[in-house]
Amino acid sequence: MSSLDDLAARQHGIVSRAQALEHGLTDDALKWLVESGRWNRVHTAVYATVTGPLTFEAQVWAAILRAGRGAVASHRTAAYLDGICDDPGPTVHVTAPADRHVRSKVQVVRVHYAHRLPVTRHPTRLPPRTRVEETVLDLVDSAPHPREAEGWVTSAGQRRTTTPERLADALGRRKKIRGRPMLEAMLTDVASGAQSPLELRHLRRVERAHGLPVGTRQRRVAGGRAIWIDVDYEPYSVRVELDGRVGHAGDGRFRDRRRDNRATVQGHATLRYGHADVFGDPCGVALEQAAVLRTRGWTGTRRPCGPTCVASSFP
Repeated sequence: MSSLDDLAARQHGIVSRAQALEHGLTDDALKWLVESGRWNRVHTAVYATVTGPLTFEAQVWAAILRAGRGAVASHRTAAYLDGICDDPGPTVHVTAPADRHVRSKVQVVRVHYAHRLPVTRHPTRLPPRTRVEETVLDLVDSAPHPREAEGWVTSAGQRRTTTPERLADALGRRKKIRGRPMLEAMLTDVASGAQSPLELRHLRRVERAHGLPVGTRQRRVAGGRAIWIDVDYEPYSVRVELDGRVGHAGDGRFRDRRRDNRATVQGHATLRYGHADVFGDPCGVALEQAAVLRTRGWTGTRRPCGPTCVASSFP
């Protein structure tokens, strides 16, 4: 059984009935291993060769083997495996070839189907999974809200698991996907430096919608210690910092304060906004931001984003 043991080790202790039979076991031997407690049945014709709670990778392997030939981890499960998100969620997602159907009543496993699976699966990573770009596009396609779609695109870029260019290339090979025009525009904005849904919202609904000057996003400022500015309006010495939860708590809060204080000493004005501001009152943010830019020399034409926009009261 050494070859079967090696296979089980590669699959985090999980083997299928077909694999066990291919390596010399019989159905009677399988039955004895389960009844004696040496192996445990995880799904129909899928067994754990180890006792105790299964690791996440073992659960993924079990779902893949249950789905059968050609199946791979996908969607949020693949995103977790590749570091795009920190929470795999309660369901293991796998995708199987579209020419087959998996009969499964396991609530913790969801099986998707795809015609292009041979080209969208990653060639080497284990457990088998979709390529990073395909994973992101699958999640965007199934996202219930555009904001969630933005979150997957920006998270993949922020964590450096892929690039807007590679995502755009994968998008070009897909015939069908929900919200293609929105996604194409989103990838363009992410390529310009927006790294989160908060930054995308500021770019579109504050700056661009109200005719404000174009800021430089994620600008690196060298010095004794390099700092990053979310949006820098360098000609007017105005900086905008967009505070999501990540990086702006604990030690991050003190780094922000030191950065803002240093900027003030150097003559820069720093405006700081969070989700409630940019998502809840983008027109108010634009009004305030335009007022500061105006005091620092901006003479451009600003405009309201609609008939009810508070920016209509701009001087």
